[in-house]
Amino acid sequence: MPDVQPLVSDFVLKLKRRKVEGSHAVARQTAELLRSVVSQHRMGSSANQAAALADAVRAVGEQLIAANPIELAVGNIVRRVLHIIKEEDISSTAVGIEGLSVTVDSDDEYDREDDDRPSLSAAVLAAHARNALRAPSLQTLLEDIPVSPAISRTASSTGDSDGKSKSAGDKTSTRKLKHDVIAAIGDLIDEIDSCYEPISEQAVELIHQNEVILTLGRSRTVKEFLYAAKEKKRSFRVFVAEGAPRYQGHVLAKELVEKGVQTTVITDSAVFAMISRVNMVIVGAHAVMANGGVIAPVGMNMVALAAQRHAVPFVVVAGSHKLCPLYPHNPEVLLNELKSPSDLLDFGEFSDCMNFSTQDGSPLLNVVNPTFDYVPPKLVSLFVTDTGGHSPSYMYRLIAEYYSADDLVVRRKSTA
Repeated sequence: MPDVQPLVSDFVLKLKRRKVEGSHAVARQTAELLRSVVSQHRMGSSANQAAALADAVRAVGEQLIAANPIELAVGNIVRRVLHIIKEEDISSTAVGIEGLSVTVDSDDEYDREDDDRPSLSAAVLAAHARNALRAPSLQTLLEDIPVSPAISRTASSTGDSDGKSKSAGDKTSTRKLKHDVIAAIGDLIDEIDSCYEPISEQAVELIHQNEVILTLGRSRTVKEFLYAAKEKKRSFRVFVAEGAPRYQGHVLAKELVEKGVQTTVITDSAVFAMISRVNMVIVGAHAVMANGGVIAPVGMNMVALAAQRHAVPFVVVAGSHKLCPLYPHNPEVLLNELKSPSDLLDFGEFSDCMNFSTQDGSPLLNVVNPTFDYVPPKLVSLFVTDTGGHSPSYMYRLIAEYYSADDLVVRRKSTA
C-alpha cells in the first residue's frame, strides 16, 4: 500500500514524539488512518479476502502499537477494526449463502425428484461459514453439517456458466466487503466523536441536589459530565485535586467556574482530609482493563483508597474506546512511563545535588516522575460508559462484545 505508507510513517513519528495527547485524539486518528489503509488496500485474487485485509491492518497496527506502547487506545482501535472485518465477512458470507436459495419451495417437481437428497438451510451454511473463520472447538467438531454432498451435487449440475457467474459474484462480494468495512469504521469514528453525549446524559441520575463531588486532574469526560448536571439545574459543589506535577486540575477548575459551578481547588495531599465531606468521587481514566481495573493519572490510587476508607462511591467515566481487552499482567501492557524530572525540580537549583560523587558514578539525588496509577477493580464502585452504567465485574463481558479473542495480540499471521 504505497499510497498509505507516508501517512503511516507520519503518524508513527507523532506517536513516538508524543505529539498526539489524549486517548480520544489518539483513538480517532488511529481509526482514520486504518480507514485509509482499508480504502487503499488492493483486494487480490486470493480465496480469503478478509484474512488478507486483516493482515494489512495488523501490519500497520504493529507499527502503531510499538511507537507508543503506553497509549492503549491505539491497540484498542486496531483490535476493533480487526473485529469489524471478521463481523462484516461473516455477514457477507451469510447473505451470499441466502442468495443461493439452497432449498427452493416453489419448484415442486424438482423437490419430488430429489427428496432423498440432503437439503441445507441458509442458517446451517451461515453457521458453517462462521465456524470456518475461527479455530475449531469441541462444539464445531461435533456439529454434523453435510456440506460436501450438496456442494458436489450442485457443482456437477451447473457447468461453465455457473463458474463464470461465481467469479463475477466473488468480485462483487469482495467490493461489498471492503465497502462495508469502510462504512463500519466510519461508524466507529462517529462513536468516538459522540461518546461524551451518552455519558453526560447519565449525570442527572448520579449527581443529586447539594452534593459534593471530588475529582483529580483534568478529564474532558468528567468536565462534560459535570456540565450536563449543571445544565439540568443541579446545584452541587466540586473539589478539584490539582493533579501535580502538571497541575491539570487548575485548568479544570477554571473551566468549571466559567460554567457557574462552585469549585474548590485542593492539593493532592489534602484528599484524605477532605474526603469525609464528599458524597461521590467522579474521575476519568486512561484505560479500563478487562478485569475492571483502571489505569489513570498518578495519584488516583490514593483517591480511591481514601474513598473506600470513608465509604464514598468511586465512579469512573470512560468512553468505549478506552475499554482494553487485556489484563494488567499481560506482557503487552505497559502500565507506566516516566516523565522528565524537570516537572518536579529545577535543574539549576539542584545541580549541586546531581554531581556524580559516589564511587560507582551514580548521582546522590534521583527523581522519579511516573505518569499513571493502577486502581484495582475492588476500589471501583461503578463504570459509566456510552453504553450505560456497569459494575467492575461486568466489564469483561462488555469488552467481549467489541473484540475477538484471537486478536488480543496484534501480530501478522505467519504465511508459512
